[in-house]
Amino acid sequence: MKHLFAFCAPLAFSIALAATPLQADTPDPGQIEISVGRLLEQGHYSRMKLDEKVSQRFLKYYLEGLDYNRLYFTQKDVDLLTAKYGNSLNNDVLLGNPDPAFTIFNIFKKKVEDRIAKIKDLLNQKYDFTSNRSVEVNRQKAPWPKDEAEADLLWRDRIEGELLQETLNKHATDTPVKVLTRRYDQVLRNLHEQTKEDIVKGFLTTLAQTYDPHSEYMSKSELDNFQINMRLSLVGIGAVLHSEDGYAKIAELVPGGPASKDGHLKVGDKVAGVAQGDKDFVDCVDMKLDKVVEMIRGKKDTIVRLQVIPASATDPSVRKVIEIKRDEIKLKEQEAKAEIIERPGPDGNPIRLGWVILPSFYADMEHSGAAGAKSTTKDVLALINRLKQEHIQGLVMDLRKNGGGSLEEAVNLTGLFIKRGPVVQAKDSNGNIHVSKDRDPSVAWDGPMIVCTNRLSASASEIFAAALQDYNRAVIVGDKSTFGKGTVQTMLEIGRIMPFLGSGNNEAGALKLTIQKFYRIAGGSTQHKGVESDVHLPSLFDRPEIGESALKGPLPYDTVPPAEYDKWERPLFKNDLRQRSAARVAADAEFHYINEDLAEVEKHIAENRVSLNIQVRRTEIDEDKAKRDKRAAAREKVKQPDAKTYVITLDNVNKPDLQLVTYDTKDKKVADGAAPATTNEDDNAADDEDGTNKSERFDPIKSETLNILNDLIDLSRNPKTATASTAK
Repeated sequence: MKHLFAFCAPLAFSIALAATPLQADTPDPGQIEISVGRLLEQGHYSRMKLDEKVSQRFLKYYLEGLDYNRLYFTQKDVDLLTAKYGNSLNNDVLLGNPDPAFTIFNIFKKKVEDRIAKIKDLLNQKYDFTSNRSVEVNRQKAPWPKDEAEADLLWRDRIEGELLQETLNKHATDTPVKVLTRRYDQVLRNLHEQTKEDIVKGFLTTLAQTYDPHSEYMSKSELDNFQINMRLSLVGIGAVLHSEDGYAKIAELVPGGPASKDGHLKVGDKVAGVAQGDKDFVDCVDMKLDKVVEMIRGKKDTIVRLQVIPASATDPSVRKVIEIKRDEIKLKEQEAKAEIIERPGPDGNPIRLGWVILPSFYADMEHSGAAGAKSTTKDVLALINRLKQEHIQGLVMDLRKNGGGSLEEAVNLTGLFIKRGPVVQAKDSNGNIHVSKDRDPSVAWDGPMIVCTNRLSASASEIFAAALQDYNRAVIVGDKSTFGKGTVQTMLEIGRIMPFLGSGNNEAGALKLTIQKFYRIAGGSTQHKGVESDVHLPSLFDRPEIGESALKGPLPYDTVPPAEYDKWERPLFKNDLRQRSAARVAADAEFHYINEDLAEVEKHIAENRVSLNIQVRRTEIDEDKAKRDKRAAAREKVKQPDAKTYVITLDNVNKPDLQLVTYDTKDKKVADGAAPATTNEDDNAADDEDGTNKSERFDPIKSETLNILNDLIDLSRNPKTATASTAK
């Protein structure tokens, strides 16, 4: 049993299954289906029976998952499938009958094939883009087209809209018709590449998510990738691949990886075949990307040979063979890292502030506690110790976009900032409550502290932020609230729970199963509500369609009794911080831009349509460009803060010299004299998701968070300057 967000006693399942022993490398999909169905019934937090009511919702979700924009199936198709399977999928699952999964998928595949044949005809028609019609953008909540005739009308507008979009694309290197032809050929290729394993995976994941949005069935390859992401390492050659025209194409080489060191494999090369050691090549053309990746990965110090079409080749028949020895590759971009920002303090004298960036709560779960095992807490502690050596006076933990990870790491990381005590409560389906505690009285950092979050901060991030807020240990700054995921999952490898399915290995995949809900030590749940910020900053992520409440079938909010804990004794001056920040935000052009863009996004989402008139679209593009040009010109006049930034990574955390960050001509970060990053972005590229310019200097949320930290340091030194109502 492996755990994602929970470490708990093994679950006891009494499942009687009649099964014929199978080969370890060929788990039977019907037996996997039975296992997943029973595990959901008996192990899921809700203990919900897999009955006809669940069956109806399961089919609804499955059809919506296949055709998420409701464009291929018609209402007539849905009615026929509902009549046939709506009340029986539950029995099919529990009896191990995978035929409905394959039958429904094949019906969908035929619908797509027929539709793309019609699309090819539409692409040969002439369009002048002068009508006053518009096309619906997002059809996920729209009704199914009632019949093929209505679907034809929807697709006519959709294809016209896509052709118009490509006509307006100034970076296009091919005609709109050729672009869309390739696009829909790729749709067909992706569909035809689906294996039985892929179909079963999609079917059973939908079944799991009928219970709640965070339960999921993982195939063997997905389980392998999950484990890689948790331990931040893999054994391979260090190449990032993507699928293009039936080939696995080299998109990126990991610096310091075997392929990068070898030097023969180049970005843009296409993999035509893979061989293990001196064995024969396996042809990879039109093979699913994850299968190619699986063949390239392997055991450390073994040889893989690649037959590639060089990116520089003018003749597509040219091949070269590259032999590379596999090695362990660290995913360093996903590790914790830190910055020291040196800027004028409240009294005008230089002050150093620490900024720790944490992308996830990673951990090597298979080797937990072993020397050298990957640990978020261990890495952050090393960074904090270096920050203290550099005499920082305040610290920010940046959890923006941190979707969570290991519950144990969330508890241990919280323990770096409190003396000891409860961190989070978890309740199982029987109502039993377990309190996870920090038992180490040592504190790594006891100075002024802020936790920066947004709507994409979820689960383990919310445990950490909620605990520090409840202890009154840190100020939470960011979006109005975090994601709102208050559930705990465990990883159950099917082959280990059901040994006849794989003799204890992971060939049968795994079920990520929701087994608990977690609660703040103050008693409230983060489910739906998330962790509300003490100081709110405008952000484009702060929208209702992002978060737990926007997902299908989330578990409800509830509360438990509070745990006993002692709050941090020092005041945080939250009212003063809010007042000072609000005054700055109101006067800050960048936050004005964010509010402006947020209103525009909300308007487009509400309208959910775009014009099919080329002149209307050009006018919109010109207006958007003029707005961005005006912002760029205004930014040129803004005097940059008198600040220096130094980067600390786990590679240089113990080195004596600090890496000073400079910026290239496009304001991209360049650390320690490294070459400027290349980019294909237009100089007037659109603002990014945070509502900021692509320049890394213009991160208003980071800048204002540092201002708030300055204020907190000032108020902590001079509490008499605070208003009477903030001493809490």
